[in-house]
Amino acid sequence: MGIEALTDYLGEGRTLALIGLVVGAGFGFMAQRSRFCLRSAVVEFARNHPGGKLTVWLFAFATATLLTQLLAWTGALDPHDSRLIAVRGSLSGAIVGGLLFGAGMILARGCSSRLLVLAAQGNLRSLISGLVFAVSAQAAMTGILAPLREGISAWWTIDGGTARDILARSGLGPAAGLAWGALWLVAAVVWARRQSVQVWGWAGAVGVGLTIAAAWWATAAIVHVSFDPHPVQSLSFTGPSAEVLTRVLFAGDKPPTFDLGLVPGVFIGAFAAAAIYGELELVGFQGGASMRRYIAGALCMGFGGMLAGGCAVGAGLSGTSIFALTSYLALCGMWAGGALTDRLLDQHPVGPLPQPMARDEAPSAAFTR
Repeated sequence: MGIEALTDYLGEGRTLALIGLVVGAGFGFMAQRSRFCLRSAVVEFARNHPGGKLTVWLFAFATATLLTQLLAWTGALDPHDSRLIAVRGSLSGAIVGGLLFGAGMILARGCSSRLLVLAAQGNLRSLISGLVFAVSAQAAMTGILAPLREGISAWWTIDGGTARDILARSGLGPAAGLAWGALWLVAAVVWARRQSVQVWGWAGAVGVGLTIAAAWWATAAIVHVSFDPHPVQSLSFTGPSAEVLTRVLFAGDKPPTFDLGLVPGVFIGAFAAAAIYGELELVGFQGGASMRRYIAGALCMGFGGMLAGGCAVGAGLSGTSIFALTSYLALCGMWAGGALTDRLLDQHPVGPLPQPMARDEAPSAAFTR
């Protein structure tokens, strides 16, 4: 059944929610198996301790970019239909928000998508941190933190359209985007061979990148056959987490959207992967210092992700795959903020050492065999 027939049968909103659920489940399964996480990649790079996590992230980044630019090259996707390019953006928000998100993911020992995946495995620390992340994101969107977010965003803004499109600003097109993605894919393959990254490492990461492109394609296809306005979008966890929280608490009658299906889809996919491979395990906090660290990190990620216009996936994979200028700035901020925070707090700690990693946070066997 094609997109148009499915839309006629279910309606546009339910079709979008179903696509979000399916794509989210695929992301959750692949992210759980590959241990995909921007925080892990940043720490590995910052400490110069190759272990496969940076390679996993590069496979996801390269695949998302390559396939999304292939969609743009064939005309199946117009990146200018996405709000990440179409509307006015904030360069200051991208930079400051990226730095805050990067610091937060070090404190919380995982980026926002990783917290959701770990929560599905039974990690109660990640579950609580994920809820705090969603509350912080909602507070930054429409709540008590919204004036601060709007003030920082107003420092340095940029017009929507061509001004936010790196390929358009530089006079290049999807062919250059394809070349950029291919370059990083080759680099990922070379590093995977040197580090002996096994099948689930690179294959799962490629699957993560595939879900980014799949979401772009599916939402664009629905917009083309829709009578009502819907956003062309891909995966992100800042806005969707806040929306799901709002629906659960006091807005359950809102029409279904892609975001509504995405978050539970990721949870279901990650839970299924953990159950199949025997990795379900309840893990809790160990002391007040640990809990304070996780909560502080989640607060930084929620506010920083909303300020930056996306999280490690929303800006770091979805936004960069369409070459949104603000997304690249946010991603650079996440790398810088994460590396600096890791150096100050974990490489040269001034207080109690962070607790040892639980099994579900440790490197996958795919990287150690």
